[in-house]
Amino acid sequence: MIVYGDYECPYCARTDLLLADLPLTLVFRHFPVPSKHPRARALAHAAEAAALQGRFWEMHDSLFRDQGHLDDPHLWRRAEELALDLERFERDRRSPQVDERVTRDFRSGVRAGVMTTPTLFVDGELVSGAPPPELLERLRSA
Repeated sequence: MIVYGDYECPYCARTDLLLADLPLTLVFRHFPVPSKHPRARALAHAAEAAALQGRFWEMHDSLFRDQGHLDDPHLWRRAEELALDLERFERDRRSPQVDERVTRDFRSGVRAGVMTTPTLFVDGELVSGAPPPELLERLRSA
């Protein structure tokens, strides 16, 4: 399943929780919506900077589980808790390579028809918004 999401989006956080216990492989793609969520792009950069140290999913989970604390001091605390090299984390999250990764994800979403977050692609089918109960049930029994 491909999930396009925004780390400041409460619906994305809820969807992430709903999908967490399902027997499937998730591919997360960044779709920051700064007009609604001004920190979304910076948070996507933080997740990608953590990925460069092998800790993407841990940062991903941390950002969605505590959306009330998404400013830089809390990002640094998260990075410390994940035992990241903080100097490298800071350098990477501001790097052109990380910015390009986030931009590439966003553009792929636009090309695929993503207009809102979350957007899921399940077996090629686009599902906008939170997954409906019947989809969750189908995925649980797959």
